[in-house]
Amino acid sequence: MSCERALDDVVTEFLLNTYLPLPKSRSKYALQAGLHCCAASAASTRDDVPVNNELIPLITGSVAEFYMEPMLPHIGDIDMMYHINTELAIPRGHPPPTQLPAEFYNYVQVYEIVDSHLPGYAYLELRYLLTRCTDDDNYNAVEYDRQRYLGLNNQHLQSRLSFSLQIHGPAYVVEPSNYSELSVDEKLVYSILSVDEVFCVRCLLWPPQAADWTARNRNYGWPASATVDRVVSNGCDVVHVAHRQCRQDEWMGMYQWRLSFSRAEVVLINSWMPVQQIVYHMLRHFVKTEGLTDSADNSIAVTLSNYHIKTLMLWVCEVKPRSWWTDDVNLVRMCVNLLHILAEWLTYARCPHYFINNCNVINNSFNLTNIGDQLMSIDEMWLSTWFVDNYIRKCLQLNDCPQNITQLFDDVRVSACVELHDTVAALVARKQNNLLFDL
Repeated sequence: MSCERALDDVVTEFLLNTYLPLPKSRSKYALQAGLHCCAASAASTRDDVPVNNELIPLITGSVAEFYMEPMLPHIGDIDMMYHINTELAIPRGHPPPTQLPAEFYNYVQVYEIVDSHLPGYAYLELRYLLTRCTDDDNYNAVEYDRQRYLGLNNQHLQSRLSFSLQIHGPAYVVEPSNYSELSVDEKLVYSILSVDEVFCVRCLLWPPQAADWTARNRNYGWPASATVDRVVSNGCDVVHVAHRQCRQDEWMGMYQWRLSFSRAEVVLINSWMPVQQIVYHMLRHFVKTEGLTDSADNSIAVTLSNYHIKTLMLWVCEVKPRSWWTDDVNLVRMCVNLLHILAEWLTYARCPHYFINNCNVINNSFNLTNIGDQLMSIDEMWLSTWFVDNYIRKCLQLNDCPQNITQLFDDVRVSACVELHDTVAALVARKQNNLLFDL
């Protein structure tokens, strides 16, 4: 067996044996997210917040998507979405609803989603006021005059007045304005990770802009029809962010919104096989460590992000047969294959949105081709070595491994495949023993 193949095996065996399922109840990140939900809901009922503007929280992003936990930290922040219980969005031309979930208030303003000139971006035009009947809990609708559009306003932010807000795309990075004055419970909420909050308007219906997604021919059965039904039944959200081309325009920058499929993504990613979640984690770790994501201070920050990795994975899970993931599992080879697909997308400046046709989620940049060439040059030997040096070695450093294991790893050359395999096996055994102790 060649050393290249053996290195592939070392990395694959290590990740398969240390990236383990973790119940949400045992995740410190899920705990912090849950505490944050409670804190935000309580804040929205303060005396200085407008009456009935209650925030309805939803945990999204990595905390909700991953059901497995690796040895290396894999979650950078906690993503939260909130909608107000007095606002609702509906597709344009759709009749106003007569019934709503219990979370909505007695009076609800309904906005129609009006397409902009850019796929996936829209405006919210105020169309109806819904009033709940006391007799049967149905809603009656009164129509508004047209040409009244929704922009992000003070009522969306007023519940967060005791916190500092930094804008990051559609998200507000929430940090306490004075950490020392927080209560014990509030300190728990903000003690682990920063929190990205996205204010949105809830749409209970699947948007017509993504109608083709439900009818798409899927040759390999993913997602399953039951999963598709669940995704569609959750509807979508509309988040306040203008397209990059429109942000300098005074009107569009204020009133443009984007369709969000965060609810759908959580359902889909939770339906992945463990090997697919591991590859997703590996790709994210690679592009972040190499400085290719928007978390890095570099010239391509506006073009490549974790969302592109997620989009890539969603597409590949749909167009690859199950056997591609399960037969002769080689995680490094899978990552190389997917990085080459990403390289082609960058070279042609085309990353197709997973849900919306004719929507490109890559912006043009002068060095897209350079990054594409860099990714295309990666082969299995190079990436295997990279994961040994930049992943397995970090696991040794962060998990307080005994001196004998650390010394073994330092003494082994990457080219000495057998010795490296034995050293990594010792680290895997320690991880599994610790897991049994935790249980």
